[in-house]
Formats: sequence, structure tokens, C-alpha cells
Amino acid sequence: MTKARSSLINIEATPYYHCVSRCVRRSFLCGYDAQAQQSYEHRRAWIEKRLLALAGSFCIDVCAYAIMSNHYHVVLHINVEKVKTLSDVEVVDRWLAFHHGPVLVRRFMQGDKLSEAESERCNEVIKEWRERLVSVSWFMRLINQHIA
Repeated sequence: MTKARSSLINIEATPYYHCVSRCVRRSFLCGYDAQAQQSYEHRRAWIEKRLLALAGSFCIDVCAYAIMSNHYHVVLHINVEKVKTLSDVEVVDRWLAFHHGPVLVRRFMQGDKLSEAESERCNEVIKEWRERLVSVSWFMRLINQHIA
């Protein structure tokens, strides 16, 4: 039976993880599908570009990857020390590279004066994003959403 990544990942044990994502229903990720008489080879570059872009924003290093006809493998290193050194502005910039942020965070980034409650909420959001920048689940999610 499969288990959630959150129950499998223990950064104290090891920061390195091998992840695999597969297509379903005999779909082709890359290569030539003889049954459909169609080539999906162009997707290989899409996946590689997305993988490297995410690695640039997340505090997760891509050690190795292989893109096959119906699945891909990626070996990731979770860089916890790097995320600790990021300023709040850097965390927001990295997260907003792939997401739309709430108005409150945009106001923070513009340097607007925030009330105490707004500042507190903004700090909570940034803290959550900081945690997500070292999350293998969020990293894999953003790759697979883009492919889907």
C-alpha cells in the first residue's frame, strides 16, 4: 500500500530522496506512441525546463534525473540550511515565481504600512511558504501539475 510522502520523509535521517512519477492508462510522457501514431518527444524539454526552474526557486537541489517514455525519476537533496538563510522577501519572491500571492503579501512587498494584525498574518503566510520551499511534495506537485 502506498504511503504519503510526509510519512516517508525524515530530513534528520537523510536529506536525499529518489522520487518517481508515472503516467497512467498507458499514456506516453515522452517518445513515440506507436498506438496513437504520435510523437511526444517535445515534452522531454518541457519537463527538464520545469524541473530546473523549480530547483532554482525551491531550496531543493536536483542531483540527478531521468525522463523516460512513461515516467521520470529525480534524485533530490533537501537543502534545509539554505532555506534558513533566506530573508522574508526572498521567500516571497521564490514562492511567487510559480504562484499568485494574496493582496496582503503584495502590499508587504510594495512596502505598504501594515497593521499589527496584517503583519502577523503576513508573517504566518511567509512562514508557511518557507516550509513549502523544502517540501518534496510541493516540488513534485508543481512538476506534475505543469505536465498534466
